[in-house]
Amino acid sequence: MRTRTHARPLRGRTVVVTGAARGLGEALARSFGERGARLALLGLEGGLLEEVAASSRTEAAFWEVDVTDDAAMAHTARQVRSRLGPPSVVVGNAGVAQAGLFADTDPQAWRRVVEVNLVGSAVTARSFLPDLLDTRGYYLQVASLAALGATPMMSAYCASKAGVESFTQALRAELSAHGVTVGIGYLNWIDTDLLRDGDRRAVLRELRAHLPPPARRATSAARAGERLAVAAERRETAVYLPAWLRAVQAARACVPPVVTHYARARLPRLEGARSLEATGLLGPGGRAAELRDGARGPDPAPPGSAAPPGG
Repeated sequence: MRTRTHARPLRGRTVVVTGAARGLGEALARSFGERGARLALLGLEGGLLEEVAASSRTEAAFWEVDVTDDAAMAHTARQVRSRLGPPSVVVGNAGVAQAGLFADTDPQAWRRVVEVNLVGSAVTARSFLPDLLDTRGYYLQVASLAALGATPMMSAYCASKAGVESFTQALRAELSAHGVTVGIGYLNWIDTDLLRDGDRRAVLRELRAHLPPPARRATSAARAGERLAVAAERRETAVYLPAWLRAVQAARACVPPVVTHYARARLPRLEGARSLEATGLLGPGGRAAELRDGARGPDPAPPGSAAPPGG
């Protein structure tokens, strides 16, 4: 029987995950750790990052850093390279969300969503690009169904994810001749504390309730993390989860007029029937971003580390 020589392509390689303290980022860390990768975990919540690193089955280190801070991210990239070696995979996962009618949203919260989701993704890619060029590696950007079709009451999130999609496609074209593969993950709702917090708010609860049934369902973070880890192993350029999102991609030109027609009929009734108060940044991760907003330190915290169990 023929042996698969590349059955474990990530074993011993360094993988960077942003937004790794909770939710999808934590699930990604676990999936990559199960594949024997060395983990560089980045995020705002140092205590949780330490827990994720300590529970990893492989070598892991963590850095408490804001992905929108160019200097801090460049410093972190140098520390990752020194500590774990140049990354072969970088996952731009850090993200925040808020919901509400645009006219009612707080301008700073709206701006912060775009800064973290779009600018933070660009800062992440720029910081680790020399390493990816060196390793001929793989950059994976986590996007959303919101990149394929914008929905009302999530204007900042939709704008940031549409921007992330365009950025990823431009980066892919620039790096295609240099051996670096750039992928994008189109994900629908993922069952994380961000979504659970959103479901407690009338505005997001109403938004989800009026979506077509397949679009309401949430995928577990564990399943999403596993699927994206497989994408990294295969160096896929596009991932759709659930798979039916591929059909939305094919028909995306039809989506805006359908959404507008639907919103024209439904939104006035929702506005009159109940409060659709804007949420601010959602979930504990969003609250961590709010606390960090405007409070940049000169350097990220020194890295922490955890040995694999029994190691």
